[in-house]
Amino acid sequence: MHLTIRNLSKTYPNGVHALRNVSLSIPQGMFGLLGPNGAGKSTLMRTLATLQEPDSGSVFLGDPEGGPGQGLDVLRQKEEVRRTLGYLPQEFGVYPKVSAYDLLDHFAVLKGITRRGERKDTVEALLQQTNLWEARNKHLGGFSGGMRQRFGIAVALLARPQLIIVDEPTAGLDPAERVRFLNLLSELGENAIVILSTHIVEDVAELCSRMAIINRGEILLEAEPLAAMQALRGRIWRTMIDRADLSDYQRDYRVISSRLLAGRTVIHVYSENAPDPRFEAVEPDLEDVYFTAIEGLPFPQAELVVPEVAG
Repeated sequence: MHLTIRNLSKTYPNGVHALRNVSLSIPQGMFGLLGPNGAGKSTLMRTLATLQEPDSGSVFLGDPEGGPGQGLDVLRQKEEVRRTLGYLPQEFGVYPKVSAYDLLDHFAVLKGITRRGERKDTVEALLQQTNLWEARNKHLGGFSGGMRQRFGIAVALLARPQLIIVDEPTAGLDPAERVRFLNLLSELGENAIVILSTHIVEDVAELCSRMAIINRGEILLEAEPLAAMQALRGRIWRTMIDRADLSDYQRDYRVISSRLLAGRTVIHVYSENAPDPRFEAVEPDLEDVYFTAIEGLPFPQAELVVPEVAG
């Protein structure tokens, strides 16, 4: 299974260019879409989930051996796509005074699982898979944030989806709930395309074998995370400074990130050569990749996967 996005564009009536000629090739497994708030992630996710129309472009879901344009046309065959789609939006509502079991059973009926025995087996299996079995009779109003997210995934899995889209799923979760949820997504990625849209770099670093970085509606980088990090070797430098000197360093160097550490400020600088003796070379991580792309700084093209743009 493969998702092929070609030249997708969307401009809102207020003039905001949410998507600018977006092209991506997404295979089975976990795919991370990284970008700051307002980058166009949610617009792309809603478009893939058949909830809004782009101005132009195409999206196909199908066998990669079939060639371009083969498979389900996501923009025109919406009902067929929805039968194989699981979508967890950034925010979703539940009935707070209904139990997890009863509400999941209700959604199963809406999905067309009308035979009682089949529905019972399906609901129980999904509650077990999402680690909610012990809380099956608890009202959803008493669920933690992580439990609500796992319930949302259970609802999404009712369709036995081949394409799963999750939009900012770990925002606000405590560390333990975040780990449980990410482990669940990783398991799902073994048998489906799972697109994880987030601004949290660690989520992508820990889970995804492929990723893209988007900002202001444009794809800045599409690559394997490990390859992107390797491509930056020898270009990321670190030093510790006084916070009061940060603006001077930002003026004199390409500072891509800064953080406080023990009362001082650690900065990472992008440079093809050692900036000066005060800096030490560091092994790039995905956060360095992210900030380098957002700042529009050049990546060595060796080993990177460059998006193919259809003519």
